[in-house]
Amino acid sequence: MNPTQHPIRLVTAALAIASAIAFPARADDVADFFSGKTLTIQVGFGAGGGYDATTRLVARHFGDHVPGKPSVVVQNMPGAGSLKAANFLYNAAPKDGSVLSVFASTAAAEPLFGNTKARFDPRKFEWIGNMHRDIEACGVWKGAGVGIRTLPDLLASKKTILFGSTSPAASTSQKPMLIKHLFGANLKVINGYKGTRDVNLAMQNGELQGTCGMFESSVKGAFAHDVKDGNLNLFVQFSLGRKPAIFGSATPIMTMIKKPEDRKIAELLLGLNAITRPLAAPPGVPKDRVAALRKALMDTMKDPAMIADGERIKMDFDPMTGEEVEKLFVDFSNTPPAMIKKAYAYIQPDPK
Repeated sequence: MNPTQHPIRLVTAALAIASAIAFPARADDVADFFSGKTLTIQVGFGAGGGYDATTRLVARHFGDHVPGKPSVVVQNMPGAGSLKAANFLYNAAPKDGSVLSVFASTAAAEPLFGNTKARFDPRKFEWIGNMHRDIEACGVWKGAGVGIRTLPDLLASKKTILFGSTSPAASTSQKPMLIKHLFGANLKVINGYKGTRDVNLAMQNGELQGTCGMFESSVKGAFAHDVKDGNLNLFVQFSLGRKPAIFGSATPIMTMIKKPEDRKIAELLLGLNAITRPLAAPPGVPKDRVAALRKALMDTMKDPAMIADGERIKMDFDPMTGEEVEKLFVDFSNTPPAMIKKAYAYIQPDPK
């Protein structure tokens, strides 16, 4: 036997023992930090909408899977299409994992488009994961009074259709503006609402005729009755592949886009829709806590009790890991600047 092998084995064994001791110690450190604490999840939109409903359902079970089993509370922080929540998380929230946030992926991409009001770098958030990949549609209330049921119907309308939104950074503004710039649709976006629920009420009151941000999960849940009763007519869907049956005859937008460059821009923008309900922590959170929170979210999404709660309100989930979300934002940031610039122009509001 080689006389050097015995000492090497001893060193290897010592390292293995040290590692076995170190990993539980780190796990215990995470549990010690969260034990007895309250973990806050801020939602960048008002109460009652899809972001709020999804987050509250997940939050009900999330704490059971975080080491130390902290209490979990949800706070609404609406403003600027969820930019307010994203800015707060990045710049003001404690960098210890005790405060997380859910905000729109469209808002998260604003710095990459050059929006100086977005004071963060989406690539530097600690992405915990994405609670759901979803597909979005736009709808009009009772056909907007002119029988709109498909995208060609909207394009044929001589009446200016008013869409409601929270802010230019929100999908509820960007999707109708994309339709307007791609096809010349006769529509106008009114910003300033707190969320899709308030937009829905404004449509019922006659202030508005249209809304976007109608994600499949929201249509199955909060807005199911409006669609089923024929009051909310979904006329276009922003799908790159799967076409949800619940959207009915809504026109898949990609079937209407003919120019190759426009198709590339639409694919770029619609790719963000995959990150529908992202959960983020601020930069600087200790990596062991980030890892624990990421695992906790994935465990929560597989929790039979959480799944059963979702089924009761017709909400299902298709989650993404934190690593997947992180990669999507890095890939998006590597898009040629000229294409990003043109894509941004397509979703901007009309000059005042």
